[in-house]
Amino acid sequence: MRLAFILFDDMTMLDFSGFHNAVTWLKKRGLVEDMAWDYCATKEEISDDRGMRVKVDLVLPHLGHYDVVFLPGGMGTRRLVSDATFIDWLRTAEEAAYKASVCTGAVLLGAAGLLTGKRATTNPNAIELLVPYCGTAVRERYVQDGRVFTGGGITASVDLGLFFIESIWGEAVAADIQQAMDYPYYKSLA
Repeated sequence: MRLAFILFDDMTMLDFSGFHNAVTWLKKRGLVEDMAWDYCATKEEISDDRGMRVKVDLVLPHLGHYDVVFLPGGMGTRRLVSDATFIDWLRTAEEAAYKASVCTGAVLLGAAGLLTGKRATTNPNAIELLVPYCGTAVRERYVQDGRVFTGGGITASVDLGLFFIESIWGEAVAADIQQAMDYPYYKSLA
């Protein structure tokens, strides 16, 4: 399984790191041996919304070559929603088996046409930004509509990661990762 983690200036790092940490535990614990991931952006280095700099692996790769494409949110989404280069690049994710986002990353998925007719969520404080881009915008912690997964505000990232794992690999695997993360807040899997 190949994952593309999309990074951009002024993203919120916790939006990214919660999902990233949960899902990459699958490889770390030997549960999905063939898992690999790339950090992707439109340039070689990005700065998050608090000034942390991150070097990326690939600049503008074709996203249809990945099994999972993940987008965090953050204030940078407000600018990127009308950035034709960025949105055209995201459209290449149409062929990816799974698309996922946390917070206002859903707005970017929507602007790329990847949420058309779908039920989705975002940060509750930005739900109005999502409404024009999806079938139904809801205020929920995480939502799955087919092969598209969206998470609510910032801390929902860990929950979305565990929900994604549970949806693809089952409850026992999600419970294993939840325990490894010492994360008591995701729904009880007992």
